[in-house]
Amino acid sequence: MTRRPEAAPRAPLSRDRVLRAAVELADGTGIEALSMRRLAQELGVVPMALYKHVANKEQLLDGMVEAVVGEIDPPARGSDWQGAVRQRILSARAALLGHPWAAQVIRSRTGPTPAVLAYLDSVIGMFRAGGFSVDLTHHVMHALGGRVLGFTQEVFDAAPDPDPAGRAAMPPEAAAAYPHVAELAGAAAHDGESVVGGGCDDQFEFEFALDLLLDGFERLRRQGWTSGARRAGGGLIA
Repeated sequence: MTRRPEAAPRAPLSRDRVLRAAVELADGTGIEALSMRRLAQELGVVPMALYKHVANKEQLLDGMVEAVVGEIDPPARGSDWQGAVRQRILSARAALLGHPWAAQVIRSRTGPTPAVLAYLDSVIGMFRAGGFSVDLTHHVMHALGGRVLGFTQEVFDAAPDPDPAGRAAMPPEAAAAYPHVAELAGAAAHDGESVVGGGCDDQFEFEFALDLLLDGFERLRRQGWTSGARRAGGGLIA
């Protein structure tokens, strides 16, 4: 009698396994489809088994954020502050782009998770090591905002157009009324998946704005800018 091969033993349930499965599920089906029951089904366990590792869905989401942030490359060694910060932020962007739901979940948290705090601490440390005062670093982090984690929020979300050739087109009457908008809308398209419209390349636009900010920060650092002088009416140092 032929014996059936024994099934490989299932890996024991752990917090790490739960979080990795949750990330994979959200990647595949979207964050809206994620539930404790659905996750338990994916893992082949009863829902109550999950609560030994995560107390509730909010704790699960916190852990998923931790897992994604853990994918960000560590700070580059031996780089100037500008190159190091740029590399760190672009690595964060790559990590979040790999998990399209992650930015939404990060924004939904009532406060930063430990991994996010550690990441922010490291970026702040890069500015401080680069000669930035605490005062200037404070305002730098405000200026970066969500960009420090690799995502931005446009004024308007672009509505998807099923016809790629028509994405940049505007009705003639609208083009006549808003000629400058029409001019930009007609610019050559780079990225069909862009969140900012068919005429924009998300990655290029992100890096363009990031480099402008970093160059401006360095100019202020060299010139000894302080918020006290700004509030006194001195403005930005020329």
